[in-house]
This record gives sequence, C-alpha cells and structure tokens, in this order.
Amino acid sequence: MLYTLMNSPWQCDIETLLLLLRPEDDLLLLQDGVTGALQGSTMLARLSAAPATLWVLEEDVVARGLSAQISTSVARLDYTGFVALTIKHQQQVAW
Repeated sequence: MLYTLMNSPWQCDIETLLLLLRPEDDLLLLQDGVTGALQGSTMLARLSAAPATLWVLEEDVVARGLSAQISTSVARLDYTGFVALTIKHQQQVAW
C-alpha cells in the first residue's frame, strides 16, 4: 500500500500511521509532511524505524526551502517517481 503523509507529522495521528505500516508498503512525505524528514529530528528517527520504505517529494522540499535540511538517508522522488509509486500500489491512503 502507498501511504502519503501530506500534513506535518506533528499535527496528525502519527502513532496510528506507524502501526499500519508493513514492509511491503511505501510512505511518501509530501506537502507539509516533508518536515518529517528533517535531519536529526526525533520524527525522522521514528519514521525511519517503520518497516515501510520512506520517500520524500523533492518538489515540496524545494518549495519549502528545506533542501539542505532534509536527511540524505531519505530517498527523494520527483513527480515521475510519485506516479511510479501510484502505479506500483493499487491501494493508497492519504494521511
């Protein structure tokens, strides 16, 4: 399943989201969700420990001026990569 986190992870029910994630899932941080990938943050540690593959949408990182602050351990996707994830996963949940 593809999970998309569009809101700040500090302003949503992140505990429930983390419980839902499975190893075959992908979690894409976009819009304000990209703040979850800030280098050295406790939220990044929690999201990275989840079994799903973690991604961040590059365009939203750039739009927020956070390019230098996003952890290099998080894979970055462009819109083409986002489309590829939506094709890979028939089921998606926006968070």
